[in-house]
Amino acid sequence: MPKPIEKETEKVLIVPIEEEKIEVIKVSSDIERWQPKTDLGRKVKSRQLTTMEDVLATGKPILEPEIVDMLLPNMESDLLMIGQSKGKFGGGSRRVFRQTQKKTKEGNKPKFSTYAVIGNKDGYVGLGFGKAKETVPAREKAVRKAKLSLIKVVRGSGSWADARTEPNSIPFAVTGKCGSVTVELRPAPKGTGLKAQKEIAKVLKLAGIQDVWSKIRGQSRNMVNVVKALEDALHHLSRTKIQDKHVKQLSIISGPRKIEETKKVEERKKE
Repeated sequence: MPKPIEKETEKVLIVPIEEEKIEVIKVSSDIERWQPKTDLGRKVKSRQLTTMEDVLATGKPILEPEIVDMLLPNMESDLLMIGQSKGKFGGGSRRVFRQTQKKTKEGNKPKFSTYAVIGNKDGYVGLGFGKAKETVPAREKAVRKAKLSLIKVVRGSGSWADARTEPNSIPFAVTGKCGSVTVELRPAPKGTGLKAQKEIAKVLKLAGIQDVWSKIRGQSRNMVNVVKALEDALHHLSRTKIQDKHVKQLSIISGPRKIEETKKVEERKKE
């Protein structure tokens, strides 16, 4: 008789933070069995670091994907169309896996590569490239690398045609480059939508950006370079130094909206 398949269940972990406050966190069975190997992972497992803001503030690289699974359980993932199907009928249509092969004496050895994107639609997004001999390991490797390369996206209302104070777009124009491909992002007013290539729009949507204009220059048929150029442009948003007066003018926020709103309330109380 085959053994019945055990279903994964979620357990509730009650962690005391202060004498009066008690935080209730839902922990899956995989995370409960997780044994951290890095100092950053041990601090997250022991609840010394409770938010992704605290993790990124340490400046240490994320080397364990379980850190993201524990702090951001509501992350969504998707695969980007970087490949191209072959064949007489339907050839040329986009697919999520790009197939390459190496010719040897034993025959052709194919490999599959894919690009994964994860995000919570509220300021966090990650991109990862995975390659393996089969499709399933390539997909798992891409999702894992996307979690390890999680970044915080800066948002704002930088369009001159919009007087709103809602951070629906980006605060200023940025450009990213990879190979011959250049991706330019420009702020757009409320209601414009994501006027961008489909794969770029997937990434921006998971990052929490609602309105943007974009332009691609170069060999845009190479989707891997297009995605890498987009990732470089998103990095430029956080690298650019911003003056304090422009933070209020452009409604700039970095990270989740709830955390930014609590920061503003605390600043008002101090004033």
